[in-house]
Amino acid sequence: MRWSTDADRYEDYSDRVRVRPNPKANRPRTKIRPDYSNAVTGMVIGVDRGRYRLVVGADTADEHTVVAARARELRGEAIVNGDIVRLTGDTSGNPGSLARIVGIEKRKTLLRRSADDSDRVERIMVANATQMLIVVAAARPEPRVGLVDRSLVAAYDAGIKPLLCVTKTDLADPSDFLSHFAGLDIPVFLSAPGKEPLAELREALVGNTTVFIGHSGVGKSTLINALVPEAQRATGYVNEVTGRGRHTSSSAVTMRVTSGSESGWVIDTPGVRSFGLGHVTSDSVLAGFTELGSFTADCPRGCTHLDTAIGCALDTALNEGVLSGSAAARVSSLRRLLSATKQPF
Repeated sequence: MRWSTDADRYEDYSDRVRVRPNPKANRPRTKIRPDYSNAVTGMVIGVDRGRYRLVVGADTADEHTVVAARARELRGEAIVNGDIVRLTGDTSGNPGSLARIVGIEKRKTLLRRSADDSDRVERIMVANATQMLIVVAAARPEPRVGLVDRSLVAAYDAGIKPLLCVTKTDLADPSDFLSHFAGLDIPVFLSAPGKEPLAELREALVGNTTVFIGHSGVGKSTLINALVPEAQRATGYVNEVTGRGRHTSSSAVTMRVTSGSESGWVIDTPGVRSFGLGHVTSDSVLAGFTELGSFTADCPRGCTHLDTAIGCALDTALNEGVLSGSAAARVSSLRRLLSATKQPF
């Protein structure tokens, strides 16, 4: 049999082919985006397994707590205590209601840390804090100058005002420890059981959002319970052998603190073992030692300020006795942190 054309050799089966519909591929594109113009704002006060507790209408007659989940488009964004976010959905706060976080307002400050000094990946701790209260114990556990130094650096790097509170002063005299920070203009509060400076602390905390930082077992949660009785934060104990405290807080929680008609917010964070500064530049480290700035200004250009630096003005001041005692110890702390960051100026 012969065919007149090649097309005659093949039978047309196109009418028998089943084409499955693909709504996603065939759906026409649209420039219409969700309208969030009616979104309300709230502040994150707690995070727990993908659910966020927020306070809406703060300082108004309509203040209430809302539970929310994040929108899919924010899946890669960190949402932390102190964040001001935009909410849609059911923002009534009624039992069983669930709102949706659709946006994060621009943060004024951002407190960060890294797992260790070699880790350049930052972990966001809290947002929009205006103060950091560094809590240490005079004993059990022993106070560590290094942790305070690192916390100060992180605070200055974030643009947050640092405060220092020493607890358990009935167990040991903190004078020697505090001498390391004599050159810094940092408010210091001394606390002992039954002698907590609650009035002074409340006066410093109202009008601010203050994040509490400290080792486990230093009495951080105990102090917050005294300042905010309804907080009922779990408190732990200190191991008699190791001198270390046990973690009792697994996540950060924000609470309101009041003094008369004024109020503020305090953020209780889990106890820290270390405070990595892998994300912090050397300039930020130096900013944490403001009393040494007048000396480093006379250093040669590009000076690293380390003990191996040639012509460093800090060495000149140390050799001439201008920097001595606690000031000399501050230089050692500065150089330890500069070495830890391993980042050039």
